[in-house]
Amino acid sequence: MGAGVMKKGGGGNRRRRGSRGKAGVMAEINVTPFVDVMLVLLIIFMVAAPLMTVGVPLELPKTAAQAVPTEQEEPLTISLQADGKISIQNTETPEGELIAKLSAIASERQDKKLFLRADGAIPYERVVQVMGALNSGGFTNIVLVTDTGGPSFNGAASDQAPAGN
Repeated sequence: MGAGVMKKGGGGNRRRRGSRGKAGVMAEINVTPFVDVMLVLLIIFMVAAPLMTVGVPLELPKTAAQAVPTEQEEPLTISLQADGKISIQNTETPEGELIAKLSAIASERQDKKLFLRADGAIPYERVVQVMGALNSGGFTNIVLVTDTGGPSFNGAASDQAPAGN
């Protein structure tokens, strides 16, 4: 592939002293396969990266709220699923361990803001209970995450940017 045989002496039938007439190996690196593999990996990661967002599927309520400004670090997200399960980021967490785990995670972070995502099918009472538990655990900066397209109470549906997304 990348190695060839090169005769010493430059050519012709002249014979030099000290030269035994052996052919040396010419070693070159062929980078074409390396570049091909790297381009394929780049394409795979470009396609897969957008799919690596918070993966708890929820049907978020729709509102006319403005988007929250982007943060320096990935936001700490708590998700309330329709079946009643609670997740921190993508990890399902029992109710009794929620505050302890959040406190441990928050102690390692600069931003103490929590993003609360709740499925629209969950009763308001349950959402408020979780917010109260977070508040009593010392988390006072809680952002509710919603989708756009909800009523703006001026007779028209909202066409603003997604809130909290």
